[in-house]
Amino acid sequence: MPLLEITDLHRSFYGVAALRGASLVVVSGTITGLIGPNGAGKTTLFNVASGLVPPERGRVVFAGVDITGWRPDRITARGMLRTFQLARGCPRLTVLENLLLYGPDQPGEGLGAALMRTRASLGREGVLRERARAIAGRLRLTPVLDHPAAAISGGQKKLLELGRALMAEPKLILLDEPAAGVNPALQAELSERLEELRDEGMTFLVIEHDMDVIARLCHPVVVMAEGRRLTEGSFAEVAEDPRVQEAYMGRRAWAS
Repeated sequence: MPLLEITDLHRSFYGVAALRGASLVVVSGTITGLIGPNGAGKTTLFNVASGLVPPERGRVVFAGVDITGWRPDRITARGMLRTFQLARGCPRLTVLENLLLYGPDQPGEGLGAALMRTRASLGREGVLRERARAIAGRLRLTPVLDHPAAAISGGQKKLLELGRALMAEPKLILLDEPAAGVNPALQAELSERLEELRDEGMTFLVIEHDMDVIARLCHPVVVMAEGRRLTEGSFAEVAEDPRVQEAYMGRRAWAS
């Protein structure tokens, strides 16, 4: 059974169709790439699948449950999270505090437990703090744990974005251009971490414009154009497809 199954999604904005029957399947334990020219509808598909934008038509099924039109918090609680092209978070909070915000089942979120500092809330806070430190270590963020999020590099902010998603214990993460604006060394670091997580059973759907990253990480690769799926296959297969080359307005970008 697919972990995520998107079928015939439609969505328009001010009369302009962004999705025109988009469909795709993500199988558990894979890093599935989602590529296509600007305006193909990739980010809109993420927005609809994650509940930020309701679809006009179509279905989103996650882990066997129809989640079409659910609120983002319900979808997150179910185990599907997304990141954004521009890393988000609370810039004045430290890296550690940003990670802790995304931990689930925090009894201290209730007013009474927060004021009374109950044993349960303190115990859960300790568990989440340990998890946050473990994730930071895995993502090579330990040296900046006490730094404000606004003070770390762009690449580290991308890693923090991934770390916040991991804190929520997801089954599937939708990554929107994780390598954008990241230097080659941190790109390699991010790729290694994603491969490790995939090997441990995590599943990813990745939008990315850097074809080297897609070629290294992703199988299968889904190509979108004009709001729908154009083709799917290995990176080598889609790179050789004349329809894909035409969608990218020229063959030269694929020649290497």
